[in-house]
Amino acid sequence: MSPLTATVLFAEVREEDVTPGVIGFLVTFAVMAAVVLLIVDMARRVRRTNQRAEIRERLRAEYEAEQAGEAGSLAGDDELGGADAAASDDEPPTRP
Repeated sequence: MSPLTATVLFAEVREEDVTPGVIGFLVTFAVMAAVVLLIVDMARRVRRTNQRAEIRERLRAEYEAEQAGEAGSLAGDDELGGADAAASDDEPPTRP
């Protein structure tokens, strides 16, 4: 390519054809804003999921402790002996 041809080619190129301009900036800004909103939403959902898992674990631990407490109290009632041990299930246990 001769220097004259290169000069003619570069002379025909306008700056608006090379740069993205205002429309390119707005499109880039819109994509960036959408990405930021998606990241914020994802962080909120992950935080909510973690909190639900923690609550579920606490409820499970409370339930297991309650079940272990009931099992222990039933075993403790049998150790009382006498008439209380022979009482029917319909009546609440009585303490001497």
